[in-house]
Parts: sequence; structure tokens; C-alpha cells
Amino acid sequence: MRALRLADRGLFQLVSWVAQALLWSAAGTAFWQVLARFVFESPSAWSEAWTRAAVIWAVMLGAALAFRQGAMLSVDMLHNLLAPRRARLLEHLVLLIVAGFLLFLLWFGVEMGWRVRFQTMPSLVVSIAWVYLAIPVGAALSLIAVVAHWADGSPRPAPADAI
Repeated sequence: MRALRLADRGLFQLVSWVAQALLWSAAGTAFWQVLARFVFESPSAWSEAWTRAAVIWAVMLGAALAFRQGAMLSVDMLHNLLAPRRARLLEHLVLLIVAGFLLFLLWFGVEMGWRVRFQTMPSLVVSIAWVYLAIPVGAALSLIAVVAHWADGSPRPAPADAI
């Protein structure tokens, strides 16, 4: 069990670092695009495409991190009205619905990535499938995160207005 927790912690630490690096990268390339266009009057051909791809990846990885914290698994009003046992049953139901959606997203992302594998992004000269790959990777990590959060029996995050 300890090994699983270490693997879980290590995996999501890595996901966090990658997501942060992608956000920094997107901010830097967006800044470069503004500089190149308005200061140097020579727009960069690649920076807009990279910024968009980096943000897409960061969002999908960030969703997995949010799921791991239980931040996206909440039905607060109904949960607060139920007795503890029924509230836990509601959590199970929400888990099943979310897991079903994530499995669909995983399947859909793989299908889309496969369909566009021969299309390239002209400004980056790479397959656009690398961008579409963010969908199944993010969905798979989110699915792992949801199951790990549920298995932990982790406490629900505090509502935003309670902070």
C-alpha cells in the first residue's frame, strides 16, 4: 500500500511539474509573439501554435490534478442534505458518472488522434495528433486521479465560500 501511495504522489507531482512548465512555456511564447509582432514588426510563425498547444496540454493535465484533489467531484447542496451513509453513496454515483465520462473522453481522444495523425501543424512542422494526444492522456490521468481520490476516502474539499 505504501508503494502505491508513493507512486501516486510521484505521478501527480510529475504531472504538476509538467503542467507548470507548459504554462510557463505558453506565457513565454505568447510574450515573444507580442514582442515579435509589435516591437520587432516581424511576427513569429510558430509561437501562436505552440502557445495554443501548451495551454491545451496544461488544461488537460491540470484537470487531472484537480480530480486528484476531489475539486471536481462535488455535488455540495445535495451532499450536505444527506445523512453520511447516503452522502457516501452519492459520492460513489458521482464517481461512476465521472469515470464513465472520462472513459468516453479517453476513447474519443484516441479516435481523434488516430484520425488526424497525418495532418501537420505547418508552423511547427509536427503532427497535430500530438496536440490531440492531450485528450486521452489527460482523461487517463484524470481517471487514475478519480479512482485514487475515491480509494483514499479523501475528505471533500472545502467549499470556496468557506475559505
